[in-house]
Amino acid sequence: MERKTGCAGHIRRAEEKDTERVLDLLSQVLRVHHNGRPDIFKPDATKYSRDELQEMFRDDENPIFVWADAEDVTQGYCFCQTEQHLNHAVLTDIRTLYIDDLCVEETMRGQGIGKALYEHAAAYARENGYYNLTLRVWNLNEPAMRFYKAMGLRTQNEHLELIL
Repeated sequence: MERKTGCAGHIRRAEEKDTERVLDLLSQVLRVHHNGRPDIFKPDATKYSRDELQEMFRDDENPIFVWADAEDVTQGYCFCQTEQHLNHAVLTDIRTLYIDDLCVEETMRGQGIGKALYEHAAAYARENGYYNLTLRVWNLNEPAMRFYKAMGLRTQNEHLELIL
């Protein structure tokens, strides 16, 4: 499922050729988190290794979408995961599409790429019978908080902490 977007690019499933760019983007995300919470996030790491990414790119249950420019260079991504709690004691059996991570190249932000990736994930969820779409966002990332609220997301629950 490939979709054209308004800003000279397209959205498609991630492929092995996207590995280096996705690793670069993961580093950008980590910098935001490390700068906001160096007590929690390491300075020079990525959430996934090269091998883990390549395996994840092949996972049809948990797609990773990328926004690629006119030269087919990845400038953003959206990691999706299927969550479902079958026969849980208190939760219903709904299928949720969880956005594990969404990032746009920092030099490309503000051009609608993030919105296009988010809307693509939402359309994928609707087309595949998911009940809802969820994600987690760190309070330290105020631009992301504003973005997701502008996309119509509302707080489902809150994760609180007390540093001891």
